[in-house]
Amino acid sequence: MPALHLTGRDEPIAGRVERALSLRARLVGLLGRASLDADEGLWIEPCDSIHTFFMRFPIDAAFVDRHGVVVRVLSDLKPWRATRIHARARAVVELRAGTLARAGVEIGAKLSLDPPP
Repeated sequence: MPALHLTGRDEPIAGRVERALSLRARLVGLLGRASLDADEGLWIEPCDSIHTFFMRFPIDAAFVDRHGVVVRVLSDLKPWRATRIHARARAVVELRAGTLARAGVEIGAKLSLDPPP
């Protein structure tokens, strides 16, 4: 399972990131899970918006363009919310709430999966 990295940082943001690439995997996302561990995440591609309907816990979300550059950061997104469409986004990574702030992820940062897709 790949790790999520922030360019310029040695330690991964999350060591175990699942990839949701099929239509079914993208639709299910994190639904049905009770929580995310601190080193877990979900990379959804393609994706330009998300919802947290039926989820049991808040998440952080970073929308990235096709080069992995962050175009939008949403912190502590509570259950029963939906985001707007982010036209430049190609994918989103969903992480445990608080992860993006601790890692210093902001718009313009570059995220990557290791090993790459």
